[in-house]
Parts: sequence; structure tokens; C-alpha cells
Amino acid sequence: MPQLDTSTWFIMIISMILTLFILFQLKISKYNYPHNTGPTMKLSHKTITPWAKKWTKIYLPLSLYQQL
Repeated sequence: MPQLDTSTWFIMIISMILTLFILFQLKISKYNYPHNTGPTMKLSHKTITPWAKKWTKIYLPLSLYQQL
């Protein structure tokens, strides 16, 4: 049986890694990163729900004393 020629494997692997590195760098360089990386102050708008203003019976047993 003939022997497998592995003399060109090193060059092929190195060129493949270099090509993948260049392709990934090109992909990453097309991404737009935000310019301002500092913390931003955002105003939070609190939504008012109909049940937020109501007093419900759920809280009644916890707030009253225990009746025996």
C-alpha cells in the first residue's frame, strides 16, 4: 500500500486557520458598536394598573391580629 503524503498538511492547516481568522475579523469589523459605553440615565415610566390602587382582601389576614 502506498504511504499517505502528509508533507503539505502543515501548510494547509496554517493557511486554513489564517483564512478563518481573516474572515472572522472582517465579520466583526462590520458590526456597529455603540460609541457611548457609559451608564445612561433612563426615565422609567411606571404603568398604572387597575389593581395597583385597590386594597384587596389578600393583605387582610397578614395585617390583623390572630383571632383564636
